Amino acid sequence: MANDQKPDRRPRGRPRLHRDDTDAGTVRALDRGIQLLRILAKDGGVGLTDLALRVGLPPSSVHRLLMTLQRSGVVAFQEATQEWCVGVEAFRIGNSFVARNNIVEAGLTVMRRLVGETGETANIAISDGGHVVFLAQIETPNPIRAFFSPGTRAPMHASGIGKVLLAELERKDVESILQSVGLPEYTPKTLTSPQDLFEELETIRRRGWSLDDEERYTGMRCIAAPIYDAKGSAIAGISISGPTERLSDEMAPGMAVKVKQAAAEVTDLTGGVAKTCA
Repeated sequence: MANDQKPDRRPRGRPRLHRDDTDAGTVRALDRGIQLLRILAKDGGVGLTDLALRVGLPPSSVHRLLMTLQRSGVVAFQEATQEWCVGVEAFRIGNSFVARNNIVEAGLTVMRRLVGETGETANIAISDGGHVVFLAQIETPNPIRAFFSPGTRAPMHASGIGKVLLAELERKDVESILQSVGLPEYTPKTLTSPQDLFEELETIRRRGWSLDDEERYTGMRCIAAPIYDAKGSAIAGISISGPTERLSDEMAPGMAVKVKQAAAEVTDLTGGVAKTCA
Protein backbone atom coordinates (compact mmCIF):
# COMPACT_ATOMS: atom_id res chain seq x y z
CA MET A 1 0.00 0.00 0.00
CA ALA A 2 1.23 3.50 -0.80
CA ASN A 3 -0.40 4.94 2.24
CA ASP A 4 1.44 3.57 5.27
CA GLN A 5 -0.85 5.18 7.88
CA LYS A 6 -2.28 2.61 10.30
CA PRO A 7 -6.05 2.44 10.57
CA ASP A 8 -7.73 3.45 13.85
CA ARG A 9 -8.38 0.14 15.59
CA ARG A 10 -10.32 1.68 18.46
CA PRO A 11 -13.49 -0.44 19.07
CA ARG A 12 -16.48 0.91 17.18
CA GLY A 13 -19.09 2.72 19.25
CA ARG A 14 -16.61 3.79 21.93
CA PRO A 15 -16.01 7.57 21.87
CA ARG A 16 -12.44 8.66 22.27
CA LEU A 17 -11.60 10.55 25.48
CA HIS A 18 -10.06 13.98 25.05
CA ARG A 19 -6.39 13.55 24.22
CA ASP A 20 -3.45 15.83 23.85
CA ASP A 21 0.23 15.42 23.06
CA THR A 22 0.98 14.22 26.59
CA ASP A 23 -1.21 11.09 26.32
CA ALA A 24 1.66 8.93 25.12
CA GLY A 25 3.42 9.31 28.46
CA THR A 26 0.42 8.71 30.70
CA VAL A 27 -1.28 5.66 32.15
CA ARG A 28 -4.68 5.59 30.44
CA ALA A 29 -6.64 4.11 33.37
CA LEU A 30 -5.14 6.59 35.83
CA ASP A 31 -5.93 9.48 33.50
CA ARG A 32 -9.52 8.34 33.23
CA GLY A 33 -9.79 7.88 36.99
CA ILE A 34 -8.60 11.45 37.53
CA GLN A 35 -11.15 12.66 35.00
CA LEU A 36 -13.91 10.91 36.97
CA LEU A 37 -12.67 12.47 40.21
CA ARG A 38 -12.73 15.94 38.67
CA ILE A 39 -16.36 15.49 37.65
CA LEU A 40 -17.35 14.17 41.07
CA ALA A 41 -15.47 16.97 42.84
CA LYS A 42 -17.29 19.56 40.75
CA ASP A 43 -20.82 18.13 40.86
CA GLY A 44 -20.90 16.44 44.27
CA GLY A 45 -22.89 13.35 43.28
CA VAL A 46 -23.28 11.79 39.82
CA GLY A 47 -25.01 8.62 38.63
CA LEU A 48 -23.14 5.92 36.72
CA THR A 49 -24.94 6.48 33.42
CA ASP A 50 -24.33 10.23 33.50
CA LEU A 51 -20.66 9.68 34.33
CA ALA A 52 -20.26 7.24 31.45
CA LEU A 53 -21.78 9.68 28.97
CA ARG A 54 -19.63 12.55 30.18
CA VAL A 55 -16.32 10.70 29.88
CA GLY A 56 -17.26 8.81 26.73
CA LEU A 57 -16.88 5.28 28.09
CA PRO A 58 -19.23 2.31 28.49
CA PRO A 59 -20.91 2.16 31.93
CA SER A 60 -19.18 -1.17 32.61
CA SER A 61 -15.74 0.42 32.15
CA VAL A 62 -16.61 3.40 34.32
CA HIS A 63 -17.99 1.05 36.99
CA ARG A 64 -14.71 -0.89 37.10
CA LEU A 65 -12.76 2.36 37.55
CA LEU A 66 -15.11 3.51 40.29
CA MET A 67 -14.88 0.19 42.13
CA THR A 68 -11.09 0.44 42.07
CA LEU A 69 -11.22 3.96 43.49
CA GLN A 70 -13.83 2.92 46.05
CA ARG A 71 -11.61 0.17 47.44
CA SER A 72 -9.12 2.89 48.39
CA GLY A 73 -11.83 5.17 49.75
CA VAL A 74 -11.13 7.85 47.15
CA VAL A 75 -14.72 7.69 45.92
CA ALA A 76 -17.89 6.54 47.69
CA PHE A 77 -21.30 5.28 46.58
CA GLN A 78 -24.40 6.86 48.12
CA GLU A 79 -27.07 4.18 48.42
CA ALA A 80 -29.88 6.66 49.06
CA THR A 81 -29.37 8.57 45.80
CA GLN A 82 -27.58 5.87 43.78
CA GLU A 83 -24.86 8.39 43.01
CA TRP A 84 -21.07 8.38 43.21
CA CYS A 85 -19.18 11.11 45.08
CA VAL A 86 -15.66 11.97 46.21
CA GLY A 87 -14.62 9.84 49.20
CA VAL A 88 -13.09 10.93 52.46
CA GLU A 89 -9.76 9.30 51.57
CA ALA A 90 -9.25 12.24 49.24
CA PHE A 91 -8.81 14.29 52.42
CA ARG A 92 -6.07 12.04 53.69
CA ILE A 93 -4.16 12.23 50.40
CA GLY A 94 -2.33 15.51 50.30
CA ASN A 95 -4.78 17.09 52.78
CA SER A 96 -6.48 18.69 49.76
CA PHE A 97 -9.92 17.80 51.12
CA VAL A 98 -9.44 20.20 54.04
CA ALA A 99 -8.13 22.95 51.78
CA ARG A 100 -11.38 22.82 49.80
CA ASN A 101 -13.70 22.30 52.74
CA ASN A 102 -15.36 25.55 53.81
CA ILE A 103 -16.58 23.97 57.04
CA VAL A 104 -12.99 23.77 58.25
CA GLU A 105 -12.09 27.19 56.89
CA ALA A 106 -15.12 28.81 58.53
CA GLY A 107 -14.78 26.73 61.67
CA LEU A 108 -11.21 27.55 62.64
CA THR A 109 -12.03 30.98 64.08
CA VAL A 110 -15.06 29.56 65.86
CA MET A 111 -12.99 26.70 67.26
CA ARG A 112 -10.34 29.06 68.60
CA ARG A 113 -12.98 31.07 70.40
CA LEU A 114 -14.57 27.88 71.74
CA VAL A 115 -11.20 26.81 73.19
CA GLY A 116 -10.90 30.23 74.85
CA GLU A 117 -14.42 30.02 76.30
CA THR A 118 -14.24 26.44 77.57
CA GLY A 119 -10.54 25.82 78.13
CA GLU A 120 -10.82 22.52 76.23
CA THR A 121 -9.66 21.19 72.88
CA ALA A 122 -12.08 21.82 69.98
CA ASN A 123 -12.61 19.42 67.06
CA ILE A 124 -14.50 19.23 63.76
CA ALA A 125 -15.26 15.85 62.20
CA ILE A 126 -17.47 14.19 59.60
CA SER A 127 -18.88 10.67 59.28
CA ASP A 128 -17.61 8.02 56.87
CA GLY A 129 -18.55 4.35 56.73
CA GLY A 130 -19.64 3.99 60.34
CA HIS A 131 -16.74 6.06 61.67
CA VAL A 132 -15.99 9.71 62.25
CA VAL A 133 -12.99 11.31 60.56
CA PHE A 134 -11.43 14.31 62.27
CA LEU A 135 -10.77 17.22 59.92
CA ALA A 136 -9.34 19.84 62.26
CA GLN A 137 -8.44 20.42 65.89
CA ILE A 138 -7.47 23.41 68.02
CA GLU A 139 -5.68 22.23 71.16
CA THR A 140 -6.10 23.67 74.63
CA PRO A 141 -2.95 24.92 76.37
CA ASN A 142 -3.86 22.78 79.40
CA PRO A 143 -1.34 19.98 80.01
CA ILE A 144 -3.96 17.17 80.00
CA ARG A 145 -5.83 17.16 76.70
CA ALA A 146 -7.19 15.03 73.89
CA PHE A 147 -5.34 14.87 70.59
CA PHE A 148 -6.67 13.76 67.18
CA SER A 149 -4.55 14.51 64.13
CA PRO A 150 -6.40 15.32 60.86
CA GLY A 151 -7.56 12.10 59.23
CA THR A 152 -7.87 10.16 62.49
CA ARG A 153 -10.83 7.79 62.46
CA ALA A 154 -12.96 6.89 65.48
CA PRO A 155 -16.02 4.65 66.01
CA MET A 156 -19.30 6.58 65.83
CA HIS A 157 -20.96 4.86 68.79
CA ALA A 158 -18.05 5.77 71.10
CA SER A 159 -17.57 9.36 69.96
CA GLY A 160 -19.34 12.59 70.85
CA ILE A 161 -19.49 13.77 67.24
CA GLY A 162 -20.26 10.25 66.05
CA LYS A 163 -23.28 9.92 68.34
CA VAL A 164 -24.64 13.37 67.54
CA LEU A 165 -24.50 12.51 63.82
CA LEU A 166 -26.10 9.09 64.40
CA ALA A 167 -28.92 10.86 66.24
CA GLU A 168 -29.72 12.75 63.02
CA LEU A 169 -30.23 9.55 61.01
CA GLU A 170 -33.30 7.38 60.52
CA ARG A 171 -33.32 4.26 62.69
CA LYS A 172 -32.94 1.98 59.65
CA ASP A 173 -29.80 3.87 58.60
CA VAL A 174 -28.31 3.51 62.08
CA GLU A 175 -29.13 -0.20 62.06
CA SER A 176 -27.39 -0.54 58.69
CA ILE A 177 -24.26 1.06 60.15
CA LEU A 178 -24.35 -1.22 63.19
CA GLN A 179 -24.68 -4.29 60.96
CA SER A 180 -21.54 -3.16 59.17
CA VAL A 181 -19.27 -2.11 62.05
CA GLY A 182 -20.90 -3.52 65.19
CA LEU A 183 -20.63 -2.08 68.69
CA PRO A 184 -17.13 -2.95 69.90
CA GLU A 185 -16.30 -2.25 73.53
CA TYR A 186 -13.44 0.11 74.36
CA THR A 187 -14.10 0.91 78.03
CA PRO A 188 -16.60 -0.30 80.65
CA LYS A 189 -18.79 2.69 79.67
CA THR A 190 -18.95 1.98 75.91
CA LEU A 191 -22.51 1.50 74.66
CA THR A 192 -22.44 -2.08 73.39
CA SER A 193 -26.20 -2.72 73.43
CA PRO A 194 -28.32 -1.50 70.47
CA GLN A 195 -31.16 -0.71 72.88
CA ASP A 196 -28.90 1.43 75.06
CA LEU A 197 -27.54 3.21 72.00
CA PHE A 198 -30.98 4.00 70.56
CA GLU A 199 -32.15 5.33 73.94
CA GLU A 200 -29.05 7.53 74.06
CA LEU A 201 -29.66 8.77 70.52
CA GLU A 202 -33.21 9.75 71.43
CA THR A 203 -31.89 11.82 74.35
CA ILE A 204 -29.32 13.47 72.07
CA ARG A 205 -31.99 14.21 69.45
CA ARG A 206 -34.19 15.85 72.07
CA ARG A 207 -31.56 18.12 73.68
CA GLY A 208 -29.41 18.79 70.59
CA TRP A 209 -26.01 17.72 71.95
CA SER A 210 -24.17 14.54 72.87
CA LEU A 211 -21.83 13.43 75.63
CA ASP A 212 -19.08 10.87 75.19
CA ASP A 213 -18.75 9.83 78.83
CA GLU A 214 -15.43 7.93 78.89
CA GLU A 215 -16.82 5.63 76.18
CA ARG A 216 -13.66 5.61 74.07
CA TYR A 217 -10.97 6.54 76.57
CA THR A 218 -11.21 6.19 80.33
CA GLY A 219 -10.90 9.57 82.03
CA MET A 220 -11.85 11.59 78.93
CA ARG A 221 -15.16 13.19 77.98
CA CYS A 222 -16.44 14.92 74.86
CA ILE A 223 -19.43 17.21 74.20
CA ALA A 224 -20.60 17.64 70.59
CA ALA A 225 -23.26 19.36 68.47
CA PRO A 226 -24.18 19.00 64.78
CA ILE A 227 -23.35 21.30 61.86
CA TYR A 228 -25.97 21.45 59.08
CA ASP A 229 -25.88 22.10 55.35
CA ALA A 230 -28.25 24.20 53.24
CA LYS A 231 -30.77 21.33 53.15
CA GLY A 232 -30.89 21.00 56.92
CA SER A 233 -28.90 17.75 56.96
CA ALA A 234 -26.21 17.19 59.57
CA ILE A 235 -22.95 16.92 57.64
CA ALA A 236 -20.38 17.42 60.41
CA GLY A 237 -20.01 18.01 64.11
CA ILE A 238 -18.04 20.25 66.40
CA SER A 239 -16.94 19.19 69.86
CA ILE A 240 -14.80 19.89 72.88
CA SER A 241 -12.75 17.14 74.51
CA GLY A 242 -11.07 17.03 77.89
CA PRO A 243 -10.57 15.12 81.14
CA THR A 244 -13.62 14.09 83.16
CA GLU A 245 -12.56 16.31 86.06
CA ARG A 246 -12.87 19.44 83.90
CA LEU A 247 -16.01 18.26 82.05
CA SER A 248 -17.91 17.21 85.15
CA ASP A 249 -21.65 16.55 85.40
CA GLU A 250 -22.07 20.04 86.84
CA MET A 251 -20.06 21.70 84.06
CA ALA A 252 -21.41 19.72 81.10
CA PRO A 253 -24.75 21.53 80.51
CA GLY A 254 -23.10 24.97 80.46
CA MET A 255 -20.32 23.70 78.18
CA ALA A 256 -22.95 22.15 75.90
CA VAL A 257 -24.60 25.55 75.40
CA LYS A 258 -21.30 26.97 74.14
CA VAL A 259 -20.72 23.99 71.83
CA LYS A 260 -24.24 24.31 70.37
CA GLN A 261 -23.67 28.03 69.80
CA ALA A 262 -20.39 27.25 68.01
CA ALA A 263 -22.09 24.63 65.80
CA ALA A 264 -24.87 27.08 64.95
CA GLU A 265 -22.32 29.72 63.98
CA VAL A 266 -20.41 27.37 61.67
CA THR A 267 -23.73 26.29 60.16
CA ASP A 268 -24.61 29.93 59.50
CA LEU A 269 -21.16 30.84 58.13
CA THR A 270 -21.31 28.02 55.59
CA GLY A 271 -24.85 28.76 54.43
CA GLY A 272 -26.43 25.90 56.35
CA VAL A 273 -29.83 25.78 57.96
CA ALA A 274 -30.34 24.10 61.32
CA LYS A 275 -33.08 21.48 61.34
CA THR A 276 -36.15 22.63 63.24
CA CYS A 277 -37.82 20.20 65.59
CA ALA A 278 -41.44 19.25 64.88
